[in-house]
Amino acid sequence: MSPSAAVLRASPRMTSLITRRAFHATRARLSSPYHYPEGPYSNLPFNPKTRWFGLRFFLYGFVGFFAPFGIAVWQTKKPKA
Repeated sequence: MSPSAAVLRASPRMTSLITRRAFHATRARLSSPYHYPEGPYSNLPFNPKTRWFGLRFFLYGFVGFFAPFGIAVWQTKKPKA
């Protein structure tokens, strides 16, 4: 028997094995300590729907980006003691 015939003969068994091992769509067990909330915005550590989110986002990015460079310039230019 050729190898291709063996593959064709075994294919129905393989498909049943694959379908048995497929992922199942089960309900989320929210009582479990290992399950986290699902859906949009659930994985963010902040709330982007607040009134001042845009201002806080800009200030955090501005300070977080420019502060290290400002500190480096200040350390470079300060007088030697």
